[in-house]
Amino acid sequence: MKVKGIDHVAVAVKNLEEGCKIWKAMGFEIEFEIVEEQKVKVGIVHVGERRIEIMEPLSDDSPISSFLEKRGEGLHHLALKVENIRDAMEELKEKGVRLIDSEPRIGAGGKKIAFVHPKSAKILLELVEE
Repeated sequence: MKVKGIDHVAVAVKNLEEGCKIWKAMGFEIEFEIVEEQKVKVGIVHVGERRIEIMEPLSDDSPISSFLEKRGEGLHHLALKVENIRDAMEELKEKGVRLIDSEPRIGAGGKKIAFVHPKSAKILLELVEE
């Protein structure tokens, strides 16, 4: 498996406008996107070659809603760029790593993504195919 670097860091918030205030105050422009499959509205902050994704749930059944209920606002996940997501998932499974996804799904920017279970990584880890 080839990890090419950090893709983004994601932060869960109850209110996207409030969550983006600090980034706007620092002069960053923010792009907004709705990711229907994940039931979230995302504010994308470009910081050099990396991104910070500020995520607000669109509904009570969004995965972000349950995260906010259990843990409150804050760091949600770290995303790593991988060369081939299917190969990366298969290699991790063979090594006994627990995955949340059995198949890649579509995330922000239309990229293929899959999640590694926090019980294996001690943090929610997202794999992102460039």
